[in-house]
Amino acid sequence: MNTAVTVYGVLAVTFMMGMYALERRGPVFIALFALGCVASSVYGFLSGAWPFGVVELVWAGIAWRRFRTTA
Repeated sequence: MNTAVTVYGVLAVTFMMGMYALERRGPVFIALFALGCVASSVYGFLSGAWPFGVVELVWAGIAWRRFRTTA
């Protein structure tokens, strides 16, 4: 696997987890978590792990809906 894709994946998943941990601080962190899920999904598709990519897209949709109902 390409090193650049691996580094991107580490950054995307770390960002996603960080935003998840900060969600209780406000709706903006829920939106950022959704963005992190999209970034992680892109990583899943780039790395060839398409089931991970699909699941992360689902989580992004759930988080975005939670953001819209909270904001």
